[in-house]
Amino acid sequence: METIEIIGLVAATLTTSSFVPQVYKTWKYKSTKDISFTMYIGFFVGTMLWLYYGIQYQSLAIILANAVTGILVLFMLLLKFRYK
Repeated sequence: METIEIIGLVAATLTTSSFVPQVYKTWKYKSTKDISFTMYIGFFVGTMLWLYYGIQYQSLAIILANAVTGILVLFMLLLKFRYK
């Protein structure tokens, strides 16, 4: 594996894992009143476009980061509806 790919994987891990505390806090406290639905929809669409881009260029870091982030964002959107 090339150094640049390792850097990409580390960056992807850090940015994706930074999203986890918000998901956990929302799930734990069952409150989404301060969560912007519009922001998360835009974020989800952007994440899916990055995923498509990563697949087209066969970039493992981009694919993994955006697949996991997409799942987390989708979970947040589901929590937004559930705890409305």
